[in-house]
Formats: sequence, C-alpha cells, structure tokens
Amino acid sequence: MEPRSNVTYFVLLGLTQDGKEQKVLFITFLLFYILTVVGNLLILVTITVSKTLGSPMYLFLANLSFMDVIYSSSISPRLISDLIFGKNTILFQHCMIQLFTEHLFGGTEIFLLLVMAYDRYVAICKPLHYLVVMRQSVCVVLLVVCWVGGFLHSVIQVRTIYNLPFCGPNVIDHYFCDMYPLLKLACTDTYVIGLLVVANGGMICMIVFVLLLTSYGVILHSLKNLSPEGRRKALQTCGSHITVVVFFFVPCIFMYARPAKTFPIDKSLSVFYTVITPMLNPLIYTLRNSEMKNSMKQLWRKNVTSNSQ
Repeated sequence: MEPRSNVTYFVLLGLTQDGKEQKVLFITFLLFYILTVVGNLLILVTITVSKTLGSPMYLFLANLSFMDVIYSSSISPRLISDLIFGKNTILFQHCMIQLFTEHLFGGTEIFLLLVMAYDRYVAICKPLHYLVVMRQSVCVVLLVVCWVGGFLHSVIQVRTIYNLPFCGPNVIDHYFCDMYPLLKLACTDTYVIGLLVVANGGMICMIVFVLLLTSYGVILHSLKNLSPEGRRKALQTCGSHITVVVFFFVPCIFMYARPAKTFPIDKSLSVFYTVITPMLNPLIYTLRNSEMKNSMKQLWRKNVTSNSQ
C-alpha cells in the first residue's frame, strides 16, 4: 500500500523548545524509562520463574508488564533522544510504525485491563467457581481476544492516516506521532475521519472505562460477605487495579473521546499514559501485593546464595 503523501518526513516540536527545560526533561524521562523497563522486566521474570504465582491474575499481569515495556519503548527512547540531541525529524514510514505500535499495545492493554477486572470479579464474587471459570484454556482465549482487538484497532487507525494526502506543512506540534496532530496536517477535509477516530478510539475507551467502574463497583459491594482478611486482600488488589485504570483511562478519554481538535494541554496529558502509567504499574502491583513482594525476595535470596557459592 503506497501513501498518497508528498511529505517524506515530519518535524516533531516536542514538549518544549527551552534548552534548560529540555535538559531537565531529558534526565527525568530517562529515569522514568529506566524504571519502567527494569520494573516491568522484574515483574515478568518473577512471575515466570516463581512457582507460587501461577494464578490467572499473574498471567495477565505478566502480559501487562510485557506490553508496558514495548509500549513505552515505542515512544520514550525517541523522546529522550530528541530532548538531548535536538534531532526532531521522523520519516513518514517510521511515523506510521510508531503510530501502529502505540495503538497496538495501547489498545491491547485497554482490553487486558477489562479482562483483569473480570478475573478479579470471578475470584472475589464467585470463588468456588474460579478454577473452573478461569481455567487455562479460557485465559489463553481471553489473551488472544485482547491482542486481536488491539491489532484491529491499530490497523484501522493507521490505515485511516496512511491514506490521507499530506501536502505540507510537515510540523507536528507533539512529541510523537498521534492521530489528531496528524489529522491537523492533512490537506483534505477530515471531519468524517475524525468521527471515525472518535468511534474507534474514544468510544472504546469510554465503554471499557464504564464497564471497569461497574465491575469494580460490584466487587466492592460484595466485600461485605468476606472475612476481614479476605476483605483486606480484595481491597488491596482492587485498589491497585482502580489506580491503574484512572491514570490510564482518564487522559485517554479526554484525548480521543472528543472532536478531532488539538489543544496545548494534549502533550502534557499524553505523558500520563505514555510515560508515567507504564512506570507506575510495577510499583502499584508490587508494593500492594504481598505475594509478589515475597516472590521477589525469594528470587533475590536465591540469586545471592547462588552467586556467593
């Protein structure tokens, strides 16, 4: 498929043009990215190696950590490089690859968070049926559905942009290639296309967010039937999930569930779900999860013991 664009590359204006601010942001985002990669890989390795973390919840959490590493890596390295070297150009094809990767893993993560909420609903509200309902074959099917949903969402988004004519200018007022900034540069009427983007992005975020809030509302309502210890564990788990949902979905809904226009605040809000949320996920899911912390300690002791021998 050949693009109809006369533009061979785009210029990304980034978050700021101030030299001092760029240096501060470079150090900040470099630290964030290192924490994101190390934290999520630590979760992934711990769940893979540990024999006690075999429940479906940890299978989904391992997939979430994998997604966060790739999702963050599709945006953060270029952002960090542009901040320190000032080379803010990106080829048209590379821009489309970044757009595809961002929406593939972002869309898949949206569906995965819904699956994780369903997993917690079954575990807390129907504990006697949990092993039957969330058996391994069902978990695999749910993961496949998440990936297929994210893939279809991403393909629709990229094909929509790829077929648009770009005649110039080629300056994107953003720090990565995204839908609305690119639509703004197209030399054609994009009103109908903007509605398609809202339907494919914003409405999905809105519907999943409402479903998530409803599911966690049902879970919290059912906690009165649990013992104090079970209620405490359920609140810890649900609290972690709700925190992730709010940080991820609220900025996404503001960005995509609206008419296809750009605002100055868009770049700042985008930082939440592209940089901050992937970094916070490891902290949120480990600091409030005693099983994860114990498994990490055992893994650390095992490595220290093997190295000392």
